[in-house]
Amino acid sequence: MRTRRLIALALAATLFTASAGCGGDEPPAPGGAAPGAGTPVADPTGEAPAEPSAEPVDDAAPEACALVSKADAERLAGTPLDEPVVAGQSCTYTGPVSGPTAQVEVFVGEGAKKYLDIERQLGHEIRELAGTADEALLTAEAFFLRRGELWVAVRLVRLNDPQENRAPLERLARTVAGRM
Repeated sequence: MRTRRLIALALAATLFTASAGCGGDEPPAPGGAAPGAGTPVADPTGEAPAEPSAEPVDDAAPEACALVSKADAERLAGTPLDEPVVAGQSCTYTGPVSGPTAQVEVFVGEGAKKYLDIERQLGHEIRELAGTADEALLTAEAFFLRRGELWVAVRLVRLNDPQENRAPLERLARTVAGRM
């Protein structure tokens, strides 16, 4: 009962605070934001509010960087790469600013499937890679694997002839399929 009252009081205070800023008595905050905008509201339970996620994370899905290690990405790109940047169900390795230009992107789950759907919509050449996973497809710059309901996509960005990347992409596709 006490918890309900605390929640009700917190909601009432939040509504009062929000409506107080609507009267126009306060000058606009820098950048035109409303006064108090972006200020986190205290949670009555004492826990910090959860950060919003751009994409739902499937707990059963493997982590993208676990499927393609930094060493794997460097072999694929043929050059040293920086430490990975993880965002949701993706992992991106980029080449150093000093060059050469190289990037390896790994997507797990819905993002991987969406990437394949876009490749199909654009009419890009997609061929099968037999004996790798339930479904395995290869383009000039990426591969797509499906095991059960799980999709994984790996994309390579380099400034070279895409034919040079074909064998390394196929090798990594077989490695990743074994890790799924």
